Amino acid sequence: MHDARSMAQQAVMPLWRDLVTLGKPRVVAVMLVCSLVGMLLARPVPPFDKLVLGLVGIGLAASGAAAFNHVVDRRLDAMMLRTASRPLATRRLSIPLALGWASLLSVMGIGLLYVGVNALTAWLTFGSLIGYALIYTAFLKRATPQNIVIGGVAGAAPPLLGWTSVSDQLGPEPLLLVLIVFAWTPPHFWALAIHKREEYERAEVPMLPVTHGEAFTRLQVWLYGWLTVAVTLLPFVIGMSGWLYLAGVTALNVRFMWWNGKVWRGGTRRRRLRPSGFPFVIFWVFSSSCCWTAMPRSGGLEWRRWHPITTAARDHQNSISSG
Repeated sequence: MHDARSMAQQAVMPLWRDLVTLGKPRVVAVMLVCSLVGMLLARPVPPFDKLVLGLVGIGLAASGAAAFNHVVDRRLDAMMLRTASRPLATRRLSIPLALGWASLLSVMGIGLLYVGVNALTAWLTFGSLIGYALIYTAFLKRATPQNIVIGGVAGAAPPLLGWTSVSDQLGPEPLLLVLIVFAWTPPHFWALAIHKREEYERAEVPMLPVTHGEAFTRLQVWLYGWLTVAVTLLPFVIGMSGWLYLAGVTALNVRFMWWNGKVWRGGTRRRRLRPSGFPFVIFWVFSSSCCWTAMPRSGGLEWRRWHPITTAARDHQNSISSG
């Protein structure tokens, strides 16, 4: 009896590990950090219940989208060395079980957001799920070398979802957070695709290095790197952050473009392939500087109170009005 119980436990444990793997927990963890930053920027101290419910709901829905990605990409995963050991690629899990698990996670996450947070966040999360699991994974990934550019919108949504889960409204600030992740995504994944070009070519996935060559892709990584730098400066330009953020992000951008320059010249090694923590560090600098320099007001942060450009513009407007 003891042996039978031990065998049953050994059979259950791999199943749970595979179910967790379907949800891509490491990727979801990074997404939740970005969502948390969006929450903290939307209000100095978000209500604890909204914060917890929002993170749990977003995490469940993101895990569901990742599981759908496993189902759609199972044949492609089997052809790639990096993903060949995934549960569906090795047929350790059945497709019906994976679909059921993905559906359960998605429904639980979106339902929790709708009931416990707000309808806006639930609908935005649903749109992101469809964008990633269906539009990007099932269509764009195999249809165009610009797949990661177009499909990057869904992957850039977490800070927006965090913002709306607290504020229940859209605005330029959360959209700018989305733009930072969106601009960073292509150079990040194209650098990876350069080193996986033969695998993508064998799997017939039209990644940019496959369709346009390595030299062209390296140039695009360099150019999109400068686009990312420009976007990360916008929070300072529009008065969303102050000098502390500008100093921090400038130092990060120097390091980021040094790496992009190595990619452009073809000097990167495999172990130094991608600065995957760049958006996380940017958002950490962003939230820290904003919470340090911005004054709280009802419903959010008074972004422009401490910013030199917008303060001068406001003073000029006040002088015109009083004159």
